[in-house]
Amino acid sequence: MHSPPSDSSGGSNDLLVEIIETLETCGLEDDAYQLHDYVDPDALEQVIASADENITVQFTVEGIPLDVSPDGVDAIVEDESQSVGE
Repeated sequence: MHSPPSDSSGGSNDLLVEIIETLETCGLEDDAYQLHDYVDPDALEQVIASADENITVQFTVEGIPLDVSPDGVDAIVEDESQSVGE
C-alpha cells in the first residue's frame, strides 16, 4: 500500500526553485514575499506529482499569476486587459 514518492529527495526543491526563478524573471525579488503565505509548497508538489492526467494549479504571488503543471511553471500574461479604455 505504501508507495514512496518518486524523486522524494529533490522534486519539491526543484519545483520551488522553478517557481522562484519564474517570479524573479517577472521582477519580483525573493526577499519581497514568503511563498508559503500564498501556497503550501509540499501540497502543491504532491498534487502535481500524483496527477494521473494533465493538471494545472494557478495561484498569484504579489500580483503575479502563476500556472504550475507537470510541464513546468509559467507566469500568466493578460495582454487584453491592458488595452481596455482607449
